[in-house]
Amino acid sequence: MQKFSFIASFLLFFISLSYANDVQFRDSVTLQEVVVTGSVGETSPQYLPTNITVVGSQQIGKRFEQSLLPVITEAVPGLFITSRGIMGYGVSNGAAGGMSVRGIGGSPTTGVLLLIDGHPQFMGMMGHPLPDSYQSLMAEQVEVVQGPASALYGSNALGGVINIITKKQLQDDVRTGVRTMYGSYNTLSSEINNAIRKGKFNSYLSLNYNRSDGHRENMDFEQYSGYGKVGYDISGHWETFVDLNLSNFKASNPGTVSSPMLDNDADIVRGMTSFSLENKYEQTSGALKFFYNFGSHKINDGYKLTETADSEAPRFRSNDDMFGLSLYQSYRFFQGNQVTAKLDYQRFGGLAKTIYLNGKPDTILADKALYDIAGYLNIRQILFEKLVLNAGLRLDKNEQTGTEWVPQVGLNYIPGKNTVIKAIVSKGFRNPTIREMYMFPPQNPDLEPERLMNYELSASQDLFEKALQFNLNLYYIKGDNSIQTITIAGSGPKNINTGAIENYGLEFASRYTINPQWNISANYAWLHMKNKVIASPEHKLYGDIHYNCEKWTISTGMQYINNLYTAIQTPQTTEQKESFLLWNLRASYQANKAIELFAKGENLLAQEYEINAGYPMPRASVFGGIYVNF
Repeated sequence: MQKFSFIASFLLFFISLSYANDVQFRDSVTLQEVVVTGSVGETSPQYLPTNITVVGSQQIGKRFEQSLLPVITEAVPGLFITSRGIMGYGVSNGAAGGMSVRGIGGSPTTGVLLLIDGHPQFMGMMGHPLPDSYQSLMAEQVEVVQGPASALYGSNALGGVINIITKKQLQDDVRTGVRTMYGSYNTLSSEINNAIRKGKFNSYLSLNYNRSDGHRENMDFEQYSGYGKVGYDISGHWETFVDLNLSNFKASNPGTVSSPMLDNDADIVRGMTSFSLENKYEQTSGALKFFYNFGSHKINDGYKLTETADSEAPRFRSNDDMFGLSLYQSYRFFQGNQVTAKLDYQRFGGLAKTIYLNGKPDTILADKALYDIAGYLNIRQILFEKLVLNAGLRLDKNEQTGTEWVPQVGLNYIPGKNTVIKAIVSKGFRNPTIREMYMFPPQNPDLEPERLMNYELSASQDLFEKALQFNLNLYYIKGDNSIQTITIAGSGPKNINTGAIENYGLEFASRYTINPQWNISANYAWLHMKNKVIASPEHKLYGDIHYNCEKWTISTGMQYINNLYTAIQTPQTTEQKESFLLWNLRASYQANKAIELFAKGENLLAQEYEINAGYPMPRASVFGGIYVNF
C-alpha cells in the first residue's frame, strides 16, 4: 500500500505542477521537439507510449569519444554497457560491449536491438551487434527506447532499442573538420569529415583511425572506419538518401589476469549500406527502406602462457549477411487520428567454419539462412484533447520458429502543456539465433522464442519555460522461455527454453538549465532482479555539471555503480559483485573560429574495479587533442 500511495502522490504532484503559471526564467532553451524512434516517422515524444532518452549531437561531440557507447551508458538510466579497456570491445571470449536495459540484453547482446536510421544491426549468424562498429563520427543523435519495442521492431527488441540517427547537412554550406586526440597507453584517435549542402543535394563523409596499446600486455587495438552518405531532396515532399558504413578492426584479448593468453586475436570487417525513399505530406507520410549488412570474421582462440603454441590449433572463420526491406505509411484520416501500417522482410545467415593450418579439411559449423516477414498496424487517437490512445499489433512470421503475435497498448494523459503521464503494456520477444540453434555443442534446433510482458507507468514534467525537466519511470517485467545452457546427464550441454525473468524498478532523469552558462543533469536507475544476470547493476547513478563561458567549456561528471554482477552463482562459479565510483573531467578552449583545443581525464579517482570478471579496468587516464573546423 505504501508503494501505491507513493505512486499516486507523485502523479498528483505532476498534475498540480502542470497547472502552475509559467515562470519567465530565461530567454530560450533548445529542445528536441520530435523523435523518430518508437514510431515510424517524426513524432512528438508526448504522443508516444514508450519512454525515449535522446542523446544529442552536442552531448556526443563534447564527450570526445571515438565510440558512441560510453556516451549513452552515462546518459540513459537503466542502460548499462560493459567495457574491458581503454579502447576496443573485442569479440568472442572476454569481449565487452554487452548491452542491457532493465536487466534484459545479454553478453553478447541479443535482447537489445541496435539500429542505424531504423535498420537492424546484428550479425546474421550470431544475432548480436558488434559494438566496435558504432562510431561517434557518424551520429547526429542517439535515441534509446527503455523497455520492449518488439511490436514495432520485431525480434531482439526484448529489453529496448538503441537507434543511431546519422548526420545530415541542413544549411547550404561546405564544412570540413579534422580532429586528433592522443593520450594514455599510446592511444590515438583521428578523424576527418566533410559535410556539403548545395540546393537539393547534400552529403556527409567521415574517415577515422583509432589505435591503442591497451593498459595490459597483449591488449592492442587498431581500427579503420569510414562513413559516407549522399542525399537528394526530390521535391518539397520527397527525399532520398544512400549511405555506406565500413569498419575494420584488429583486437587482441589478453585473457583474464589469472589465466593470461597469447594469440587470442580477431580481425573483423563489418559493413552496412542502405537506401531510403521518404515522403512527407500534411495528412500522410511514409518511406521505403532497403538495407544490407555484411561481415567477415577471423578469430584465433589462442593458448595459455603455460601452454605451447599448437600449429594444429583450429581457427574460426565466418562470413554473414543480412538483407532487409521495410515499407510503411501513416495516414491522418480525421482530427486527432493517425493510422500506421508497416511491412518488414529480413533474410539473414551465413557460413561459419573451423580451419586448420596443417592441411586438415575445414569443418563446417553452420551454413544456414533464415527469413522473417512481418506486418504491423498501429492506431493513435487523441480523446477529449488530453488523452492519447495508442494500440499496436505485429504479426511476425519466422521461417524456423513460426508465428508470433506482438501487442502493445498505451494511454497518455496530458493535463497541461508541460506534463505527460503514460501507462503502457507491451510484449517483447526474441527469436533464437542461428548460433544457438545450429552452432557449437549446446545447439538445439527446437528452441522457441523468448517472451516477456512489460507493465510501465511514467510521468514527465517541464518547469520554468522548460528550463527544468524531469522524468520518472516505474516498471514491472515478467518473462519466460529464456534460453539457457544446461548440462543434461549423458548428453552434455544443451540450449533449453528454461529460464524465467521477473524484474522491477524505477528510472529517474532530470536536467536543469540554470542560465546560458550553467546546466546540470542527473539520472538514476534502481533494478531488482529475482533471477540475477551478469552486467546489470542494482543501482546506477550519474550526474554532471556543464559550464560554458565565452571561449571556455568545462564539464565534470561522476558515475556510481552499485552491485554490478560480474559472475552469478552456479555449480562451477561463485557470485561476484562490483561497486565503484568514477570521476571524469573535460575542458575545451576555442582559440579562434576554426581551432578548438581540448583535454579530458577518465577515472581520475584511480578506482580499481572490473566490469568483465578477470579483466581489471584501467586506472586514471588522460587525453588531449585539437579540433580544426573550417
